[in-house]
Order: sequence, then structure tokens, then C-alpha cells
Amino acid sequence: MPDVLLLTLLLAAVAIGWWLGRRERSKPSDPAPSSGLPRDYFVGLDYLLNDQQDRAIETFVAALEVNSDTIDTHITLGNLFRGRGEADRAVKIHQNLLARPTLSAAQGERVQLELARDFLALGLLDRAERLLQAVVRDSQDDGRRLAAKRLLVDLLEREGEWKAALEVAEPQLIRQNDEVRRAAAHWLCQLAEQERFEASPGLARKHLRRALSIDSHCVRANLLLATLEHDTGHYRQEIRLLDRLPEQDAAFTPTLLPPLATAYRLLDDEDGLIRHLQQLVERTPYTSVIILLAETVLHRDGLQAAIDLIREQLARESSLGALDYLMDLYRQDDRGESLERLELLQQHTRTLLKALPRHRCRRCGFAGEQLHWQCPRCRSWGTTKPITGIEGE
Repeated sequence: MPDVLLLTLLLAAVAIGWWLGRRERSKPSDPAPSSGLPRDYFVGLDYLLNDQQDRAIETFVAALEVNSDTIDTHITLGNLFRGRGEADRAVKIHQNLLARPTLSAAQGERVQLELARDFLALGLLDRAERLLQAVVRDSQDDGRRLAAKRLLVDLLEREGEWKAALEVAEPQLIRQNDEVRRAAAHWLCQLAEQERFEASPGLARKHLRRALSIDSHCVRANLLLATLEHDTGHYRQEIRLLDRLPEQDAAFTPTLLPPLATAYRLLDDEDGLIRHLQQLVERTPYTSVIILLAETVLHRDGLQAAIDLIREQLARESSLGALDYLMDLYRQDDRGESLERLELLQQHTRTLLKALPRHRCRRCGFAGEQLHWQCPRCRSWGTTKPITGIEGE
């Protein structure tokens, strides 16, 4: 057991022992105040000192009556169980509290919130939802109602109930909590993707415009708007929307490159693509932009022009990806260079590149090949971005 938890239990033991001693001394039937503490206190303390924390907690809980003076201790002990991964035991404590008719309305709401957290930890979402909805509906305390809304939003998000989550979050949570604001924009993007799948582009655009009104930095919303323009053959408008992504978040520049190249090629505008990429290189000199520019120059102006471009960029900034691409160009250039040596070098660079993830969550560090709009590990929205830098995009 961690030292912090053990210390907490010791403090709880002291608090319980003090209260029980105080109760014993205050009984009117006693002829004189008792100077000793109850036996249960010492039994529990003995369990604690002998590293039998479970039996210690059970002893303290059994010895402690539920009243206005001890409610906090009971709640704390229940939370300790949940924190240890024993939410089922936390449920028993909190349900026992909730069954007490002597609880005030405020105390009852506090216990309901903790019991809802227990159910969430156990995956009993329906039971947690009923408790949270009751607090949201009935509580007269802004703090508890807001805490219940935050938990309810998290629950609805887990269930993919995007509209319901928005209804609970608006307007207070979205206005006050940056994390909820970013998440709400992505919920609207989820709805837009559903509408696109169901061939309702008008409704999809409505959701996406609303997402941008909530979070103007939502890259995903503009990316989806560009996709809708692509679906209808409006490639110039698609390009204009894609061009907004670096202004929203420069780290997502690599994400816009495949649809950008496709749009220009469908317009048969190779020169326009080169000009656009040259501007992007000046704004965001990422390896992926440089390589796409070199590939396009190779197709239009030939091998030497592409080689010169990559060498010029490498002189400005080192890049493993650009170096690998330059070796590939050299292999195509039959001027006496040792192809065998280049192949050996390229095997090493490609092994290194394959070992590198392409995206990483800026919140928890989760890394992988795929771009997840919601991090699979920490469940944060919009925190996973392309990895850029010397070795990255």
C-alpha cells in the first residue's frame, strides 16, 4: 500500500478513535467521563500496524456510527476503497450511508455523487446516470449540480450519446471548462460524420459551423468541411478550407497534405500545387511538406531539380525523412554513385523511420501510427497531433 494511503488510514484511525472516545465520555449514564478509548479503536490500530489494512478499515467502519459528525469519515473511507480499485466495497459503504434517514439533503447529494463515481468505476453506467440526473435536477447547490453535470457528460460521452452530452454541457460547462469546450466541438464533428454517412451534407455543415463557433481551433471541423466540398466536386473551396488548418494548429500541416495534393491533381493544376507547397514550406517547413514538394517538382522539372530542392532544405535543417528521400533520389541518378552503399544506408534510415510513431497525445504521451481525435489512453479530445521535428513529419 502506498505511504500516502497508509498515512491517510492512520489519520482516519486517529479521527475515529478521538470521536469514539469523545462519545464514550459524553454519555449521560456514565458516572464519570472515561479517560480510555474504546477497544475497537485499539483492535483496528493493531490491524493497521500489522499491515492488515482491510481488517483495520472494516473494524473502524463497524465501530463508527453514522451521524452528522462522522459522514465525512465514511465518505473518505469509501473513496479509499474506490481509489484502490475496490469500487464494489466503496458501493457498500456509500449505499449504507444513503439509506440513513438522518442525512440532510446536502449530505445525501454528496453521497449520491460518490456512489455515482463508484458505479462509473464498475461500468454500471445506467445506475450512475440515474443518480447524476437526480442531482442535476434536484440540487439547490451550484457546485454539486456542476460536479454532477461534469460526471454525467463524461458518462454520456462514453456511451456515444453526443447530442445528450451537448444538452447537459451547454452553456455553463462549455463556457467555464476548456476541456469540455474542446470535447463539445468534437461531439459535433461526430454528429457531422454520421450525417455525412447518411447523405445529409446540409445537417453535417450545420454541426461543423457550430463546432467552429464553440472552438475556433477545431482542426477536425475544417477538415470535415473540406471533405464535404470534395464530395460535391468543389475542389477550390476544399483547398481554401484546408489552407486554414496551419492557422488553427501548425502541427496538423502534415494531415492536410494528402487531400490537398488530390484536389490540385483533380483540377489538373500542378503549378498551383507547387506554389501552395512552397508557401507552406516557408510557413511550416515540415519534412512531409518538403518531400511532397520534391515529388511534385520531380514530376514537373526532373530529377536534378528535386535533388537540389532536398539538398537546399537539408542545409537549412536536418531531417531523417528528407535524408532518406534524398538517398532514394540518388539511387535514381545513375552518375557513378555506389548504389550498393546507398541501399545499405537507406535500409538503416527506413528502419529508424518505421520505428518512429507518427502521432502522439500531448496530454499523456500515447503514441501510434493512427491519428485518434480522442486519445485511447487518457480520453482527451484534440490532444493527439502529428509528430514533427528532425525525425518526424
